[in-house]
Amino acid sequence: MSSGVQHIRLRGPDPKPTATKPPRHTGILQDQLRRAQRRPWNPSFSLAVRILLLVRVAGAMYSNIDDCDEVFNFWEPLHFLDRGYGFQTWEVSPQYSIRSWAYIILHLAPARLATVLLGVDKRPAFFAVRIFLSVICSFAEAKFYRTVLEKINERVARYLFFMLLFSAGMWNASAAFLPSSFAMYMNLFAFSHAMEPASFRNSRRTLMATLSFATGAIVGWPFSLALAVPFVFEELFVFGTDRVPAEMYQSWLLKRWKRFFGAGVVAVLIFLPVIGIDSIAYGKPTVVTWNIIRYNIFGGSERGPDLYGTSPWNFYLLNLVLNFNVLVPFAILSLPALWVTFIIDRKRLGIFKPSADQTSPFTILGLRLLPFYVWLGILSSQAHKEERFMFPAYPLLCFNAAVTLYLMRGWQEIIFIKLTNSPYRASQSSIFRNFTSSVIVAATLISLSRILALWNYYHTPMTILFDFETEELPRLLNATGLLPPPPPNIREDEMPRIDLSPIKQFGLTLCVSKEWHRFPGHYLVPDGVSVEFVKSEFDGMLPGHFKTFLANKNSTGTWWLRPETRIVPDTMNDLNREEPSHYVPLKYCDYLVDLDFPSHPTTSSLEPRYAMDSKTWERVSCRPFLDSNHSRLLTRALWMPGEAWQSQNTFGDYCLLKNKALVGKKEAEFIRHVKS
Repeated sequence: MSSGVQHIRLRGPDPKPTATKPPRHTGILQDQLRRAQRRPWNPSFSLAVRILLLVRVAGAMYSNIDDCDEVFNFWEPLHFLDRGYGFQTWEVSPQYSIRSWAYIILHLAPARLATVLLGVDKRPAFFAVRIFLSVICSFAEAKFYRTVLEKINERVARYLFFMLLFSAGMWNASAAFLPSSFAMYMNLFAFSHAMEPASFRNSRRTLMATLSFATGAIVGWPFSLALAVPFVFEELFVFGTDRVPAEMYQSWLLKRWKRFFGAGVVAVLIFLPVIGIDSIAYGKPTVVTWNIIRYNIFGGSERGPDLYGTSPWNFYLLNLVLNFNVLVPFAILSLPALWVTFIIDRKRLGIFKPSADQTSPFTILGLRLLPFYVWLGILSSQAHKEERFMFPAYPLLCFNAAVTLYLMRGWQEIIFIKLTNSPYRASQSSIFRNFTSSVIVAATLISLSRILALWNYYHTPMTILFDFETEELPRLLNATGLLPPPPPNIREDEMPRIDLSPIKQFGLTLCVSKEWHRFPGHYLVPDGVSVEFVKSEFDGMLPGHFKTFLANKNSTGTWWLRPETRIVPDTMNDLNREEPSHYVPLKYCDYLVDLDFPSHPTTSSLEPRYAMDSKTWERVSCRPFLDSNHSRLLTRALWMPGEAWQSQNTFGDYCLLKNKALVGKKEAEFIRHVKS
């Protein structure tokens, strides 16, 4: 080319790279119709998280606290770490130490952060903790759902997503401050890895699933490890995607066992920080996990969970129907449905006839469905039953139900093709879509009705304390001149936050009697108001107050937040025997929370109708509370608008009562003190 000559080369823009679509039909279950058509809609991981967050955060704000164990064993110890006072149960006494401070302290950061950002009011801290739990649950659910989409089937994943999203059970469990809820989060992460078939090449599956199961058991609830039994069996004995000739079986088995036990050794390291924190908190070497197992299994005839009530064998079935309605029979029928599919629609399981050196998809999917059965069987065989015990298996119930729904859809396709002899007509029919949609919609509507029932019928204990904080205490401050008048010409929505700290000068006492088990915790009672128990017909062990060190006595010399957790109270026992020192006389109560049923009153010397004693008590706030014993089964379980439905229920008055003489005396004394 001669010098000094320039050439111009024209070319068009580079073509845009085409996004590669993720492959289809890679899971265990294979669609037989519409394989080449547009894939069913499923939200991405990011969109799934955002949708779940909308519902879960709403649950954190509006769901009830249904279990007094959540309050007294977890909310109250957290409140003690955060604010320096609260109720203490025998479970968190160093003498018994069956509750982990390591688990409780995980929730201190969101509580403190809310206090720093939103001021001294501690009510936001309560909801900050619940929102924190909801965020974790949302990510765990989204991860589980996307794994099912990739490893099982896209339609199964879509069914699962909506079942998780709208079920009343997940609404309750997602924001509960309970070890069983924490175990549920960890199990979601664990099964997100365990959904992949076992393989010697996939060591990450083994390690991550083992770590997740172990974290849920060690930090949360040790009995949740039973859900890992099918996973352990698969890791140790099932080929998965490995092809293992007979002559290599022994060496393959040895390698699998070595790998699993190596992952187990790593998982055991989780014990180190947990034991360390609990030992520092209790002031002695403590393994809470072992203490829980020892008390519940080896406690003997005088101790153990049966002291706190027993239930019939069908308790969990009935409870699951309340929380998951029509999904329960689908979940229970998942293994039989898989067997039927193996007989009549085997192509849906991918490999028609697996060879002797590999594992059938039928076996792999059966192992995925088995944990729910294991959990339901173990819990149903125990005499002591509680709703929270089922939390770790809630997502698995939805998974089993989603698989059954998909398999039944496949049966309908087989029948339709056999009757019409036209796969094309089957691919164009909307019968199958209508069937699955009707089940999802029915489950959603019934769950929404149940959620509304829980709010309308049982949310009053939390609402009453809100009235106490936002109406009664400001009125008391205003009456005594401690509440400054609002600025002139200010709108109601611009009113500054009321500072309730002067209420400490009154030394108020809020009492609960027979309603002790519905007390939602000190986080919803302003500082400066002490909460006490009044004797009722209940004759078991009620919590006492955490002991505090006297000034300049044993209060220093440790970095632990509250060294008082090491004090062994002398009024606790693990036999559920009543402790009279945990009660105060009624005459010391400035306010009292009580439930009265005017239509069906029941009275005794220990449980009089306080709300009817107008000479002593003034009704500060009374709200309706369902009288479940005198309401119809269906209308008390679900909520529907309209007088015809609501007329089938009977309601009582859940009241905040004021001791007129005692509070009036304190008001008058304070006013005289200010004037003098």
